[in-house]
Amino acid sequence: MRCKMNRKPLLSSDPVNYLLVLVTAFIAWHGISRRDDEGRGDIGHLLFGSIALLFCLRFLLVDVIGVF
Repeated sequence: MRCKMNRKPLLSSDPVNYLLVLVTAFIAWHGISRRDDEGRGDIGHLLFGSIALLFCLRFLLVDVIGVF
């Protein structure tokens, strides 16, 4: 007997996942690249930008690509 494996497609077909990746990527980029008039990064923007980057990578790797 042959074992049938149910394989998921490599990439997600749900457009909401792609939208979440784009939105969190924009939030991360804005938070990390934000500077004040003197050229310093604000700790609040850097903190929440880094958190948004982690969520962006999570949505990309888990929901879109399906690595984990």
